[in-house]
Amino acid sequence: MWAFVVAALSALAYANSLTAPFLFDDAGAVLNNPSIRKLGSWAVLQPPTDGSTTTGRPLLNASYAVNYAISGTNPWSYHAVNVAIHVLAALVLMSLVRRAANRLSAAGHKTLGPSWLAPAITVLWALHPLATETVVCVAQRSESLASLCYLLTLYGFARAVDPVPDSKGWLAFSVAACALGLASKEIVATAPLLVLLYDRTFVSGSFRDAWRLRRRYYLALAATWLVLVFLLAGLGGSRGVSAGFGAGVSAWSYLLKQCEALVLYLKLSIWPHPLVLDYGTGVPASLSEVIWQAIAVVALLAVTVWALMKRPVIGFLGAWFFLVLSPSSSVVPLVAQTMAEHRMYLPLAAIVALFVGTVRRFAGPAALPVLLLVAGAFAWLTVSRNAVYRDELSLWQANVADYPGSARAHNNLARLLQIRGHLDAAELEYARAVELDPEYVLAHYNWGVALLQRGRLAEAIQQLTDAVSRAPRFADARLNLGVALLRAGRTQEAASELQTAIELQPEAVDARFNLGVALQELGRDADAVRQFNEVVNVRPDLVEAQVRLGQLEAKLGNHAEAKSRLETALRFDPHRGDALSTLGLVLAQMGRYGEAARRLEAAVEIAPNDPDIRANLGNVYLLQGEADRAVKQYEESLKLRPDDARVRANLSLAHEALRSSAR
Repeated sequence: MWAFVVAALSALAYANSLTAPFLFDDAGAVLNNPSIRKLGSWAVLQPPTDGSTTTGRPLLNASYAVNYAISGTNPWSYHAVNVAIHVLAALVLMSLVRRAANRLSAAGHKTLGPSWLAPAITVLWALHPLATETVVCVAQRSESLASLCYLLTLYGFARAVDPVPDSKGWLAFSVAACALGLASKEIVATAPLLVLLYDRTFVSGSFRDAWRLRRRYYLALAATWLVLVFLLAGLGGSRGVSAGFGAGVSAWSYLLKQCEALVLYLKLSIWPHPLVLDYGTGVPASLSEVIWQAIAVVALLAVTVWALMKRPVIGFLGAWFFLVLSPSSSVVPLVAQTMAEHRMYLPLAAIVALFVGTVRRFAGPAALPVLLLVAGAFAWLTVSRNAVYRDELSLWQANVADYPGSARAHNNLARLLQIRGHLDAAELEYARAVELDPEYVLAHYNWGVALLQRGRLAEAIQQLTDAVSRAPRFADARLNLGVALLRAGRTQEAASELQTAIELQPEAVDARFNLGVALQELGRDADAVRQFNEVVNVRPDLVEAQVRLGQLEAKLGNHAEAKSRLETALRFDPHRGDALSTLGLVLAQMGRYGEAARRLEAAVEIAPNDPDIRANLGNVYLLQGEADRAVKQYEESLKLRPDDARVRANLSLAHEALRSSAR
């Protein structure tokens, strides 16, 4: 019965998250992750090495591949699996707590008797709003999936030491769960240590007896660390630009930031407001900035060590908190997020257990009503928080309101405001992001692109130049800088930037197209032809490239090739006036005057106020001996451009031809 209640409450609390869109890191995990597109491919177990959520985490990547096979890029199935993982984790946690309580009762402890104790801890944990980021954000499945494996590692051991155990089977299950967890996220690296503490606290009574009785099991459990070594070795020893030493943040600065983070996590565990999706990447410059938080963390560590010796159950809960957090909250810098609420997903269980135990001890018979009231409040807060995730704009607006120091949050809000047409508001947010973090490349880049779209070329060039100077291998920044320079008439500089963009990203069609335009403007026609040929080989439907290529081939005298390119362009866009006009000229140069006249007539219908098209049509009529029709086109051309001496000369020739035919 309790299992059904826990599962139902856990699922209902997150039912309104199923319609949430992909958010934040979800793009890297799913939308921009080609390795999940084919479920039966080995690529599923070879996630991208770009430092995104799936890097070095094949089990996590495989889970996304299953979702992609079910719903493609529709997020509903991804959210459904996230909720299912959360429900399973809650059920495993409840069983684990119950088994630990039974162990204590069997050993003579009388403080953990009520049957509702394990369900109460589990329900409060499952409904706690601090877990919402982990459950709702698809990318944070890394945390929940690894946490499920972590719990299963402990559960396998707890089952193995039951009074009627299947020792070998469940110990093997525990080792397998640990190995799989390490293929989901690095937090599981501490599971062998926590299992040993569980053994000492609830089973064997001492580390010596735990090691003596199950030495082989602990060696097998420790051997799972080789999974992590293997995965990290394939990445060069770190998770790319997102984590590791040498990633731009010192171990000391990161450790100081974790003092602030741990105190915040504890506060949010007790009073979960405000909740923030992104705290940015900032770190303290010195110990003085976080001195009281550092003292508090050191004191908590000292209490945990004391409790492990004097009050083993409380010590175990403290160790649970610190051990699970240690891979992400110690000295190894995770520069993409120096502080994040999702890291509290599994450590939160220890805080909740301590809270429930404290309430039961001091509230007496009122404990259960108090806990039910807290559970109701948590459920309401969780459902309310889930609703915020359903609108990305509202989410980032709340983020910058509750934590204005995150440059990334301002940048993300600006991007959404820009997409939704609030351009002035977007610029203010970009400016704030750059003010908070002048080295924030993406903010400079996004702001530059926004300015480029608004035609403010000088400002766009400045921001894009700032982005390129800070990230010289940022191909998209090079591309957009090249486009801005091209539009500003700085063609030679534009060509240089676009050439570099192509060297960095040879498959970049946009860079090749714009380089072709720059080379065409510089008079390097043969080089421009090569670039446009590369473009249309990949994108034959890119009409502008086909037209420009046709025009260049015509200029170079390659009439047959020009005709082919222009006809291809017209198959994709039959109403492209410049293609019709150029094709008419090419056909005339090939002596096919009738076809040329038809193409130019069609061009006149599309662009009746273009004097050049009318003049060229007049020329074709004159060549066909239709002087009267030529006169009409020349006269229309001169109405549009009266000072064109060449058209006036051709008009005189047409009139002379009419007089000659009249004689």
